[in-house]
Amino acid sequence: MTRYTFACPMRWSDMDAYGHVNNVRFLTYLEEARVEMFVALHREQQARAATGTSEDAALLEGGVLVARHEITYKAPLVHRTAPVPIDVWVRTIGGASFELGYSVHDDEGSTVYATATSTLVAYDFRSARPRRLLDYERAYLERYLEA
Repeated sequence: MTRYTFACPMRWSDMDAYGHVNNVRFLTYLEEARVEMFVALHREQQARAATGTSEDAALLEGGVLVARHEITYKAPLVHRTAPVPIDVWVRTIGGASFELGYSVHDDEGSTVYATATSTLVAYDFRSARPRRLLDYERAYLERYLEA
């Protein structure tokens, strides 16, 4: 099982009046983890471009849109100075869409603060239409696919 792990920095402003991270901030945390995962794909594409074996980095430049989020809050998360680990993995891959799973947890993994899923659609902004996932995008996503 391979997961992409992002160390999410916390900001004091993420806290709400009850002294824990506000529920909407969790979606920002998930976005940061997802974007960093896509940036890793972009870096790979740049490295391949240097060798002349690359296509466009479509997940970043061609586009991907969030179609749906679902989140379950499991435990309060209070501010801490250390980044919060967020695991990201691929749950399903379709022709033009894929679903990511997330786990926001403590450093040991013993406390899970939230679990979530996001459905994303590959998108062509020029034609304003969904598009098919490209072979290299699918190959990248398959590295993080969990049954």
